[in-house]
Amino acid sequence: MSTTATDSRPEPHPATSPNSTSSHPWWALVSLLVGMSMIVIDGSVVNVLLPDMVDDLNLTSTDVLWVNSIYSLIFASLLIPIGLISDKFGRRRLFMIGTLIFLLGSFGSGASTGPEMLISFRAVQAIGASMMLPSSVAIINVMFVGKQRAVAFGMWGAVFGGAAALGPLLGGWLTQDFSWRWAFYINVPVAIIATLGVLKFVPESRIDSVDSLDPVGVVLSVTGLSLIVFGLIEGEQYGWWNQLQPFTAGPIKIDGHLSVVPVAIAVGAALLVALFFWSRHRLAIGQTPLIDLPLFKIPRYGYGNLVALVVSLGEFGILFVMPLWIQSVTGFDPLKTGVILTSLAMGALLSGGMARHLSAALGPTNVVRLGMSLEIVGILGVAFTLEPNRSPWWLCIPLFVYGIGLGLASAQLTSVVLEDVPPAASGRASAMTSTFRQLGSALGSAILGAVLFAGLGHFTTTDLASVSSLPADKQEQIVAAVKGSAGQAIPKLEQIPGLEKETQAAKDGYTRAAKDTAYLAAVFVFFGLMVSLGLPKDERDPEPEAVTDPEPANAQP
Repeated sequence: MSTTATDSRPEPHPATSPNSTSSHPWWALVSLLVGMSMIVIDGSVVNVLLPDMVDDLNLTSTDVLWVNSIYSLIFASLLIPIGLISDKFGRRRLFMIGTLIFLLGSFGSGASTGPEMLISFRAVQAIGASMMLPSSVAIINVMFVGKQRAVAFGMWGAVFGGAAALGPLLGGWLTQDFSWRWAFYINVPVAIIATLGVLKFVPESRIDSVDSLDPVGVVLSVTGLSLIVFGLIEGEQYGWWNQLQPFTAGPIKIDGHLSVVPVAIAVGAALLVALFFWSRHRLAIGQTPLIDLPLFKIPRYGYGNLVALVVSLGEFGILFVMPLWIQSVTGFDPLKTGVILTSLAMGALLSGGMARHLSAALGPTNVVRLGMSLEIVGILGVAFTLEPNRSPWWLCIPLFVYGIGLGLASAQLTSVVLEDVPPAASGRASAMTSTFRQLGSALGSAILGAVLFAGLGHFTTTDLASVSSLPADKQEQIVAAVKGSAGQAIPKLEQIPGLEKETQAAKDGYTRAAKDTAYLAAVFVFFGLMVSLGLPKDERDPEPEAVTDPEPANAQP
């Protein structure tokens, strides 16, 4: 990773290899952006595909959570070490390897015949994405200087916004007219075009002196985070405290009164505490740790990363809920669902372009707070709009408001976090901020998903008991089918004569669960807004020329 402060000199970055300039830099940029568009589209498209995946692969609600969370979890865990590897062994080389790995993951995801295969290849996609994102930022930073750098990163951000808006529409169309599998297969020609362009136009670059890797830190962080996410996702299956069923993984079998879930969460938290002390030890002996702890003593950086983590819990978790509810309760097809979700991306794209000018007038920190305030308004609007007998097209209004807030907050948050960071540390610091965001996304999807499906089971049970004359065992079968299919059993239930009351009870239960999930997402964003009050006041010139490492304003790689 490297800094992205603008520079009027025509020479390449002094810390990089001497052959890092390109004779066709703009074609090189286009090649990189073509490859990066895959990450954004596959991030925003999956939520639209989930209902069809449930039907085709018999995914359970737990499988759905893993399909959605595994990508962000692995991406967050590998972002920093992969960035250092790309600096040491070559950014172009890592970008191309990442593209090929992402292509393998895409093809495997599209060809999946069961949930385990799909989840595994989604993890492969995440590994490839973690190679592509930091490499692309570093390459652009090396190839362009001065105003051209600002233009290049502006195009980089615009492609992220446009791809995020295209994702739901593309996924909805492919799913409806062909198959959800083509949302992954379409990456094959895109990856080939990107690879050929990078080979021809992008020069290799690396840093002569790179901080040493921290393999122990990587293992502690990946294992700790994975155990926590495992506990959050598997709580409904194995029990949040008392064991509901034994845990089996290959030769390992855990059978006892206490569920494996609290044990996994506790061990994961202990490993993250161990990571803190291990990082302090690395600093004490003069080695660079995975987490640069001294940076967190900078108030703007410490508070800003906490804001990024907490806000991401609510920001992207709500996007997991919407497509499932829309297609289950209202019966909308994937294309219409994609159009509704595009209203969010369009709002984010619009406000992302306005964010810099608003920042000059209000200050970037105030723009971030304004964005989070609009996000809260939008999420609460979604909660109030969710009704089983109301047209889901009304969701476009609060989702657009939410998107405007998301664009404002995301476009300026990285700049705010890095403002007081020394230039020499900005690459690692920016990667850490991106990691906090991806971690928040993974945890948010797991937490809100767990709340959604727990509420779905509870509310459907109570609503059925109040209106249905079916025997208790038949009601339990309906609840199990609805909850186990993430709500996709509701349209099938609706086709059975004589079950009108039971179908409406399932729709009402799903809606109440979705509302509660939205309220919790709003609470997370509100807490992030409160944390942002600890950020120092802005002290910067209007319309600064410096460009920090960009963050996809409205995408979730």
